[in-house]
Amino acid sequence: MAQTENTRHSSQHNKKHGTAHDKRHGAASHATTLRRILRREAPSTVGLLADEQDFAAMRRYRTFPFDDHTVYLQQVEGLLKAQAAQGMHTTIALFDPEDYAEFCEESGLDADTGASRSRFTAEIAAAGATVTYTGQRLTDLIPLLVSRAVRQATWEYATLLLADLGACADCGQEIGRAAFDRASHLLMRLLETAGPGTHHLVCSTPTENDQLLAVLHTHRDTTGPARLDTSEGAEFATVLAVAVALESPGGVVLRTSAPDSPDRVHGWRLAHGALAPLTAGEVFNAYCTDAETGEPVSPESGVEYCAGFDIGADPAEPHR
Repeated sequence: MAQTENTRHSSQHNKKHGTAHDKRHGAASHATTLRRILRREAPSTVGLLADEQDFAAMRRYRTFPFDDHTVYLQQVEGLLKAQAAQGMHTTIALFDPEDYAEFCEESGLDADTGASRSRFTAEIAAAGATVTYTGQRLTDLIPLLVSRAVRQATWEYATLLLADLGACADCGQEIGRAAFDRASHLLMRLLETAGPGTHHLVCSTPTENDQLLAVLHTHRDTTGPARLDTSEGAEFATVLAVAVALESPGGVVLRTSAPDSPDRVHGWRLAHGALAPLTAGEVFNAYCTDAETGEPVSPESGVEYCAGFDIGADPAEPHR
């Protein structure tokens, strides 16, 4: 009887404490599951050292764990794939060691820590020059990322140039704003008169310190307006606005592709706030000359080099 009573009490004790243990274990497991769900829904950003020179610059930090660029890129790609497999959204930004050192100095951070690298990565991602990882190979992703970073830098530089021009001494109008409005008008008229097809536009203009270049891709059906990426359009108009404001010898080239017909290339030079059409010969010479060496380049097969056309823009209004 005593043994039976002890057994009964022991059973009740184990059941009571076992139930409490199971509850605690279940609560902990549930919390872990919730954290995993939150982790999957928290966006991730990777700061990428795309070339060997930048990678070598980071090796001076004791806490930077890599010593081989190829191995580093393989590990980054493995990380991206693993996070994608977990359903995580990941963006990639270019990590610039010089900007990183300057950022740490201005922020009073120790540059030789992972926490500082993480904070800098978040800062550069907020600037906008990023690429979303969707499973593409790193060899395909890096050129796209570099291109976006160059576009971002060009737009920022062009915007700064326009802002520094100030107001017209005669009429008080903001020169940069007026130039941007004029450039936007020229761009829209060009797209409206280009007709249907897939259009690739390039605008180039020299400045005191650099040669600015902007690229724009659009498509237009036989009916309806051209489909224009807003950010690309703003960048293109900003670079064109620099040429307008500085009255520099800028130029625009338009390449149009359409089904069952050769590509057509047209060109214009910027003159007095307007796009003046080039002749077919001038377009050919511009397109078939190496910009760096000045040497002739063989023309592409299946491409027609055509004169620019009148885009029907309003006359430029001089400052009064």
